[in-house]
Amino acid sequence: MRVATFRWGGRRAVGVVSQDGSELTPLAVDARAQAMGALALIEDMVAGKPRPAAAGPRLPVSAVELEAPIPRPRRNLFCVGRNYRSHARELASSVFADVGKREDPWPIIFTKFPETVVGPKAPIMLPRGISAQTDYEAELAVVIGRGGTNIRAARAMEHVWGYTIVNDVSARDVQVRHTQWVLGKSFDTFCPMGPWLVDANEIDGRDLQLRCWINGELRQEARTSEMIFDIPTLIETCSRGITLYPGDVIATGTPAGVGMAMSPQSWLRTGDQVRIEIEGIGVLENPVQ
Repeated sequence: MRVATFRWGGRRAVGVVSQDGSELTPLAVDARAQAMGALALIEDMVAGKPRPAAAGPRLPVSAVELEAPIPRPRRNLFCVGRNYRSHARELASSVFADVGKREDPWPIIFTKFPETVVGPKAPIMLPRGISAQTDYEAELAVVIGRGGTNIRAARAMEHVWGYTIVNDVSARDVQVRHTQWVLGKSFDTFCPMGPWLVDANEIDGRDLQLRCWINGELRQEARTSEMIFDIPTLIETCSRGITLYPGDVIATGTPAGVGMAMSPQSWLRTGDQVRIEIEGIGVLENPVQ
């Protein structure tokens, strides 16, 4: 099942997207779901409530305004740094060379604020006067279904509701300035998300192709099976002594090809188009301004 949050007739709605991604069927949801988007549907389904009935005829996806499937997460997103060996290698000569050695036994975990989240086609706003080095990071995001604490890796996939795409936009100079990453990762609009959620019955996030283009130029290409720390390990790590809740989002890290590692370095500029595609999910595209 694919679930989208969208606007139609000036109101937020939630719907089920067709397999080919061309149409969606609005669901009969209450005011809570209209405010929370797909997050309310996840919470209800985890609680055992039936999926809402259709609220009207199918609509062309092209006729609606897609929003982030979880427009405002309940709390900060969990994010993973340097989780592909290719990305670790490309940063070996950068200012982050000593952060997260490949042999480290634990993943790097940081957060992004809920206000970073925007939907497909929404602009990534450059923080003028604050950063001159804004970068992109294409990532698979895991959405938690059944919550829990101290979840073992062997049972972790039972806690996955599904997946979506995120762009972990990063102000590199701000990351360096403050050492810890939360400020450089958390400017408003710095987490495009979408185009919708795909549940774990439809795809397995442990081996999907991920690609990212900037202005039509392929910059990043990898499979999620190339992660250093796989999805079960990340869920186990994030839940150690911390309760995970339905709708929590874990961004799993980015592969090689970021602008910081290019020679010369290539930062996002006004007018750029960032396009991310993950097999089995779809395409997330955002302009930069």
